[in-house]
Amino acid sequence: MRTIHPIAENIRAMVELEQKALDGRTPLDRLTDTVARVAGSTPFIVLHAVGFVVWIAFNATRFAFDPFPYSLLNLVVALEAVLLTSVVLMTQNHMTRLADRRAHLDLQVNLLSEQELTAMLHMLHALCLHAKVDVAIGDAQVQQLLKETDIRKIAVALDQGMDAAPVAAVTS
Repeated sequence: MRTIHPIAENIRAMVELEQKALDGRTPLDRLTDTVARVAGSTPFIVLHAVGFVVWIAFNATRFAFDPFPYSLLNLVVALEAVLLTSVVLMTQNHMTRLADRRAHLDLQVNLLSEQELTAMLHMLHALCLHAKVDVAIGDAQVQQLLKETDIRKIAVALDQGMDAAPVAAVTS
């Protein structure tokens, strides 16, 4: 049986999650992502600059259909700006949903890690007691680490703007 290296396994899991997020996009999400990607490219900007120069140059001739102050050009540019802004906002909303999902996943992993570390400290403490190894368990910091972290108390403290609150007040 071949074992997979933990880093390779993590990378595989991350790629699967990203692929699932990409596959789960709606057709509208795919369209807005494509439009935003194209609109944010250098060729798009160059094409627009060339188009504006050609429009203005053509309308400086006797064949002008949109003479200065180029009202039709202004209308087209304004409509395009509204549509592109909407597309960008939709794309940003999609990206925000993905970022929120990743943040929730990160929080879950961190909470599990916290619980695992607390459990390991309890096991280590029990082993020390069983082996009659004298540990300065009376130390206040060690006592705090042996307590389960109350995520609700931490969230309330953060909501109240107590970012600098002492750890003992938050986790006790």
